[in-house]
Amino acid sequence: MKQILCVFAIAAVAAAAGACSDNAFTPSVDNVAGDYSVLQLVTSADTGSTDWVAAGTTWSMTLHPNGVTTGHLFIPDGNGPGIDVDADMAGLWVLSGDTLRIDQTADTFVRDMTYLASENRLTGDRIFGTIRVRVVLGK
Repeated sequence: MKQILCVFAIAAVAAAAGACSDNAFTPSVDNVAGDYSVLQLVTSADTGSTDWVAAGTTWSMTLHPNGVTTGHLFIPDGNGPGIDVDADMAGLWVLSGDTLRIDQTADTFVRDMTYLASENRLTGDRIFGTIRVRVVLGK
């Protein structure tokens, strides 16, 4: 009887694992397009890290299915004490596999990063000189 239960348990685990693989996310324009807001924006350097969301950053961006981006980025003191980053997120986006690129007029890190598209999230991680920028946007 123990062997039968063991076989059923193994079969159940195998079926569950197979069911999970059927739910794998494959990025497409349709399922990546949507309204995003910043969940994480952290910069790190030799002098330490800054959590810009905790410091008051707001960033909302819509990726429209036609490849257009709209939105706004505000980072208080983002360019130094008393010098805020205040940028329009108007531009274009392109998805290639699970990699997303944004092209826009605003001269911010946003256009210089590559983002990994996953289910309801965009993540980016890049080093600019001596500063590492990590981004997570969520729907």
